[in-house]
Amino acid sequence: MECSDIPTGATNCLFAEMIFPEQANHYGTLYGAKGLEMMGRAAFVAASRFARQPVVMAATDSVRFRKPVPIGSLLEFTAVVTRCGHASMTVLVEATMENLTSGRRHQAMTGRFEMVAVNEHGRPAPLQNNCHVEILEETHS
Repeated sequence: MECSDIPTGATNCLFAEMIFPEQANHYGTLYGAKGLEMMGRAAFVAASRFARQPVVMAATDSVRFRKPVPIGSLLEFTAVVTRCGHASMTVLVEATMENLTSGRRHQAMTGRFEMVAVNEHGRPAPLQNNCHVEILEETHS
């Protein structure tokens, strides 16, 4: 199967999460580690949908916290597989913050996650879709 044969819906993940006080730091904004956890979850889902086999996170790159996310904000996460190799995938994750009262939206967080397909022993395993080419990277750089 070529990357061009993979439906776009199988390479991405979209979800939203309301920010509550238990997710906040002492400034009343989203605690960074919680935001990173949410981004990792989005990357995991996108990579799992793409690979259709077990995956793990191998690395993060270029994680940026662009704006503080106050309690009561809605965070919308978009994760897209942008590259696939023998066993690995790069997933771009973007989080957009929305003020539910005003409707204003701002990019809050971005990051790239390296995800790796693994076998039953937790070792890297070839992607079963045999995708070995760059995809979408130029549109998300």
